[in-house]
Formats: sequence, structure tokens, C-alpha cells
Amino acid sequence: MRIHETTLSGVKVLELKLYEDNRGYFKEIHRNAWSDDLGLVSDFVQDNISMSYQGTIRGLHYQKEKPQAKLIQCISGCILDVAVDLRKKSSTFGQYYSTVLSEKNHKQLYIPEGFAHGFSVLSEQAIVHYKCSRYHDNASERGIRWDDPLIHIDWEISKPILSEKDRRLPLFSSLKEEDIFL
Repeated sequence: MRIHETTLSGVKVLELKLYEDNRGYFKEIHRNAWSDDLGLVSDFVQDNISMSYQGTIRGLHYQKEKPQAKLIQCISGCILDVAVDLRKKSSTFGQYYSTVLSEKNHKQLYIPEGFAHGFSVLSEQAIVHYKCSRYHDNASERGIRWDDPLIHIDWEISKPILSEKDRRLPLFSSLKEEDIFL
């Protein structure tokens, strides 16, 4: 496995090692020892899988009172995965990092606590698997609008499919102090 630092401190891209032969391939997708060696959260407590259609945007979501680190991979199809820095004291506060995750590139994105997360579906459909360091908590849910003009994310899609909940998320500029990580 190879690890790549990104423009946002703590956000990392992991390139998994494939073992290929005439039957196909095998890859390890998580090992606690990797987390220890790389300084990542190793105590993931919840695994989620979502299936979404082309043009879907999910996000940008985060939990404030019970923040989550996430390890994301696309196991079928292709997505643009996005992390937005919500750590007020960070030099990259309000900035985002995006990368393509797909069944073909075998990459994972690690996002520590203090970030919002979202993705857009670039293929006909995509199945996304993500590990979380804390359980989902409705009372702690927060979010930022996908089309925020200050963050200005290029989602690489023209006609987004959104949930009603995601359409109603606030703009970054309207977040209150209690909605960000100090």
C-alpha cells in the first residue's frame, strides 16, 4: 500500500496493493496495523454502503458533537469524493480536496474528524463503502450546501440529483461558531 498526503492536513489517499492472476484479483481494504503505522484512526465502529445513480450528489455532511473519521472507497463504478476542512484554526479552513475513487483505481480516501464529506457519481451507478469512527447520530448531523459559492466545488456533473435534505443545507458563510470545529 502507498499513502499520499493531500493539500489538506490529515486527509490522505491510500493506494491499495492488488494481487492479480488469471482468476481476477485480491486486495486487503483495511488492517488496524496500517492505521497505527500511518497515524490514522483504527477504531472504526460502523461500516456503510450506499448505491447511487449517475449525477447524484450526497453531502456535504458531518457530525459536530460526535465527529467521525471516515475511510471511503468506491467498490463499483466511479465517484468524485470531496472533503471540506471545517477546522477553524487550520490554515486550509474552508478549502476542499477532491479525488476520483473507482473500482478500477483501487484508491481509498481517509478523512479525519473536523471535515465535511460528500461525493458525486460519475458512472452509471456507484456503490460506495465507508468506515466510520463513530456511530451515525441524527442529533449531531450537520451539513453544507453542495453548491456553496465560497467553496466552489467542481462536482464534474451538470444536472445533480439531490435529496430534499441536502438541498436545504446552509451555506458555509452562514455557519455559526457552534457548527464548526475550533
